[in-house]
Amino acid sequence: MIILKVNGAEQKLEVDPDMPLLWVLRDVLGLTGTKYGCGQALCGACVVHLDGETVRACVTPVKRAAGGSVTTIEGLSPTGDHPLQRAWVELGVPQCGFCQAGQIMSAAALLRKNPRPSNDDIDRSLAGNICRCGTYTRIRAAVRKAAGLPTE
Repeated sequence: MIILKVNGAEQKLEVDPDMPLLWVLRDVLGLTGTKYGCGQALCGACVVHLDGETVRACVTPVKRAAGGSVTTIEGLSPTGDHPLQRAWVELGVPQCGFCQAGQIMSAAALLRKNPRPSNDDIDRSLAGNICRCGTYTRIRAAVRKAAGLPTE
């Protein structure tokens, strides 16, 4: 049995310890906000927080999260009003929306560590998150807005 907290709630899981955390979240717990993109930790669609740090859930075995705390996009703000989520909507960032949960989770980790990031900080922090639609300038603007910086 693997015990961990997901979005603040303790979960007792009878799963293969080597099962990727992504499949535990999506298929076992029904938290489908975290997306499967590449399955190789290359695209960032599956980013979640494990004990406050970003991890690629598609390649993270659930046993690595045992005893820890996982936050998914659903747990970032249960009402969807996290400053990043509001900025995303206000600036019309999403097109297809597929990468957005991973982008927001990566941005949330950045803002937790660096509440007033420069454009270079934002670009470096989100460089591992691929947006098929190419909304990178809107993503950067939304991160800046959430940080209380001018969106340029």
